[in-house]
Amino acid sequence: MTIGLAQDTTAREALRPHPTGPLAGIVVADFSRILAGPYCTMLLADLGATVIKVESPAGDDTRSWSPPARGDDATYYLAINRNKSSIALDLKDSNDRAVAQRLAARADVFIENFRAGALARFGLDYDSVAAGNPDVIYSSISGFGTKQGAHLPGYDLLVQALSGLMSMTGDPDGQPFRAGISVFDVMTGLHSAMGILAALHHRDLTGEGQHVETNLMSSALSGLVNQTSAYVAGGVVPQRMGNAHLSLFPYEPLPTGDGDLIVVAGNNGQFSKLCEVLELPDVAADPRFASTADRNERREQLRPLLLERLARHSAAEWFEILTEAGIPCAPIQDVAAGVQLAERLGLAPVVAVGRGADAVPTIRNPISFSRTPPSYDLRPPRLDGDRDAVLQWLTGLDHAASSAADPHEQEPA
Repeated sequence: MTIGLAQDTTAREALRPHPTGPLAGIVVADFSRILAGPYCTMLLADLGATVIKVESPAGDDTRSWSPPARGDDATYYLAINRNKSSIALDLKDSNDRAVAQRLAARADVFIENFRAGALARFGLDYDSVAAGNPDVIYSSISGFGTKQGAHLPGYDLLVQALSGLMSMTGDPDGQPFRAGISVFDVMTGLHSAMGILAALHHRDLTGEGQHVETNLMSSALSGLVNQTSAYVAGGVVPQRMGNAHLSLFPYEPLPTGDGDLIVVAGNNGQFSKLCEVLELPDVAADPRFASTADRNERREQLRPLLLERLARHSAAEWFEILTEAGIPCAPIQDVAAGVQLAERLGLAPVVAVGRGADAVPTIRNPISFSRTPPSYDLRPPRLDGDRDAVLQWLTGLDHAASSAADPHEQEPA
């Protein structure tokens, strides 16, 4: 059985003082790097898990992915590594490898995104780790799985291309575009976190650990939802439509007197209300536009009727008018305006981790709990900045295990 962090108060204080949240006491050995794995483990850390980030002596790749930067730290790295401790280990070095194996033997969760089979030579593959830690939850993240796609490098941009996402993104007559973020890395990180939590629940019920596998390609095909369903269930291959929606109209940016405005009429009631506010009663009653399917089929007839009225006000003015009427709409903002809007809405999007001048602003965990809220204790760690604390914890657990195995050890001489 795993000897978790909760059984060593001294080490708990050294690694993460007073962890709170629904995952407090769970120890995660994080052998992942770049985005999908670190995003997953940061979410777990926010919920109270103690995450030990194992890096090569060169550090996580994202430490050098700048600009932009905050001081000497790449903001990319800062975005996904709070609430963790860092130890740098060279797995080719026998002493460091032994530390990695001790950590794997004590962790509740082991997560990695190495090339398939690469950890076997270090005794850190699932079979090796589970042999000494049978109730471990071992999470593997890959680009294209461990079968015929095992040789393919797992970069988000490749998956955006190969999954079909880029073929659907951009203007119909223009070139394909990637999404503005590594969307499938993020999705896979979320899927991995969900798999780990499900496996931990199963372990609570049965005592059994297991191997949880995710890959970017499968997450992509799942995350494309209605678009992959269009093909597998309907035989339709989606194509680029710019900002238009395959099944709905209006559901896209529309030009106003000043700037574009996203306008959504996803059902008949919303469309009727939109026509009422735009003073288009004849359009609302027109049988050509009576249903969602009708409006979708005749969007090029409907569009100029809407644009003529939208030209009377700016996007900002229409945002207020239509929102007041209960019609979904939005101006297109940059990231700064998005964060500022969340602040005005009381969502408190920014949290500071760390203390004083060392504190780092990051984006809040999006989950709220009524009893066990997320915590933000530790700034993203310096490379190898917690080596002593990690080694202290491992030594304490080794001693505890030895004493438990030989109860006479604690008797007076």
